[in-house]
Amino acid sequence: MPLEGKGLGYRYNKQDWIFRDVHIRIEPGEVVGLVGPSGCGKSTLGKLLAGHLAPRQGGISVNGAPATAPKGERNPVQLVLQHPEQAVNPKWKLRRTLAEAGMTDMEWLKELAVEEEWLDRYPNELSGGELQRICVARALGAGTRYLIADEMTTMLDAITQALLWHTVLQWAERSRSGILAVTHDAALAKRLCGRILYWSDLAE
Repeated sequence: MPLEGKGLGYRYNKQDWIFRDVHIRIEPGEVVGLVGPSGCGKSTLGKLLAGHLAPRQGGISVNGAPATAPKGERNPVQLVLQHPEQAVNPKWKLRRTLAEAGMTDMEWLKELAVEEEWLDRYPNELSGGELQRICVARALGAGTRYLIADEMTTMLDAITQALLWHTVLQWAERSRSGILAVTHDAALAKRLCGRILYWSDLAE
């Protein structure tokens, strides 16, 4: 069931368009890189695909059906942002955050280097790197078919970055899920992705 955006466009209120007429398609099990400079609009596109923003133009589908989850269900397209503190409820302990996403398998959490003791803490009690691993774990919870990874490992050291990507790529292969790796780092995209899209070729 491919994730597809057709003719996508977005602008804030009546300001100039950030982009228009963008077409993008990701197949199950495919790892696609989206490379472009900071501020070009690629993060906005990621938010559209994950349902965090509604497109002003065009539509998004998973397997030909609108990519909107029924009320009370998780969107099959999940987004991990560069800054994890923006993505979690600061009033919830992290065990609740993961349980809401259906991510309670401690063996899988260990693969992501998530320590069990972290789960009884609040977000502000973890480092940025630790909290990012929690956010990745939550995104890979029950029902996720596509992951939008927006500069997902930028805050992590090189070793942790490599280990986390290794685990996420294994998840994609095992579950036949797709990944869109949004980055300004073309070298990283070449290492991770089977196909690379360059923003300059994708958007007006």
